[in-house]
Amino acid sequence: MFIDEAKICVVGGRGGDGIIGFLREKYRPKGGPDGGDGGRGGSVILRADPHLNTLLKFKHQIHFKAPHGQPGGKNNRYGADGQDLMVSVPVGTVVKALHTGEVLADLSVAGQELIITRGGEGGRGNVHFKSSTRQAPRIRERGAPGEERWLKLELKLIADVGIIGFPNAGKSSLIAKISAARPKIAPYPFTTLTPNLGVVRVEEFQEFVIVDVPGLIEGAHEGKGLGDRFLKHIERTRLLVHLIDLAPTDDARDPVKDYEIINNELRSFSPVLAEKVQIVVGNKIDMLEKGQREAIRARFSERKISLRLISALTGEGTRELIYECYQKLQELKAAQPRAPLSETEDVKRRIYTFSGGPEWEIDFQDNVFVLSGRAVERLSRLSLEERDAQEYLYERLEALGVMAELRRRGLREGSAIRLGEYELVYSEK
Repeated sequence: MFIDEAKICVVGGRGGDGIIGFLREKYRPKGGPDGGDGGRGGSVILRADPHLNTLLKFKHQIHFKAPHGQPGGKNNRYGADGQDLMVSVPVGTVVKALHTGEVLADLSVAGQELIITRGGEGGRGNVHFKSSTRQAPRIRERGAPGEERWLKLELKLIADVGIIGFPNAGKSSLIAKISAARPKIAPYPFTTLTPNLGVVRVEEFQEFVIVDVPGLIEGAHEGKGLGDRFLKHIERTRLLVHLIDLAPTDDARDPVKDYEIINNELRSFSPVLAEKVQIVVGNKIDMLEKGQREAIRARFSERKISLRLISALTGEGTRELIYECYQKLQELKAAQPRAPLSETEDVKRRIYTFSGGPEWEIDFQDNVFVLSGRAVERLSRLSLEERDAQEYLYERLEALGVMAELRRRGLREGSAIRLGEYELVYSEK
């Protein structure tokens, strides 16, 4: 089964909690705080794996969650970090944000890695909250939650040459004839429902990768016949082989019109596809007389189109087609401008950067003041069971200017304030 789209949820591990601890040693009655920090949660990393060619595994598993960090220990010991979770995807996978469609990464190089969700920071132990006025703080932070995202994965096959054309034009037969690929072949429209990749050997050390795209029909760019899903697989190809069925049929199909319809679909789907170099090939010449072959070739010549004639069944003309494809590929590679070094360097891992947002914000919802923002988020991780922690929270909100803004907006005795998972009641005592 060939799966080229998947939706998954990736979650970084939660950071470990900091702890409250105090040094207890003989002859050191006032050893002070020694609660250690929690470890960072594991991140989720997507890796382009050359041994995968489908997104099938994501049909059975859609949730991927990295391990959590461990809590800190006494004597300022750090908790262990959570192990990163490596998720392998096929080379050629485009990673998008599910709800917005934003392209986050294009994993087109084998071994390329993307840190897509980072693990949460470990909470700080009470050793960090010691000050001249607070010698024995009973304050600690809980670990931060890891980032969470829903993703859409789209697989675009990577090949040098793409074979396009109407259903039953002989694409599967051609790729089976010139490569080691063995697709299902039958004389019915739409028998090929998945793209097939094959490696074509030109000489002993010369080869190229070819893909046959399931048959396209008029309206394919709008999704008819699943055409929009198939067309994306040839966006990465350098060269197109446009295969046209020349066999006489009862409905008297016109090869020239078929050629024009397919090209119109390419233009409608993507300007990139419309500009790709094409080798136009007429197939099934074993079913035509010599005069019929020349008549069809002449019609294409009138439109300044060079038509190569082959028979995928008998192999006539296929070897010459292989050499022409290889020569065209070499010309296209030579003409391609070289990118600056900074753009061609293979980056092992790249972190997708999430928007930071403001330091703090205040919303009023259902008679509750709701605090949010980067600075407030960290404060929401305080463990507020202890009186020391509650006093520290109030001091930090005053220093940030949050309390002044709350008072300006009407904060009174008994007002409710929501801070992360906490809902607090304000008191002036």
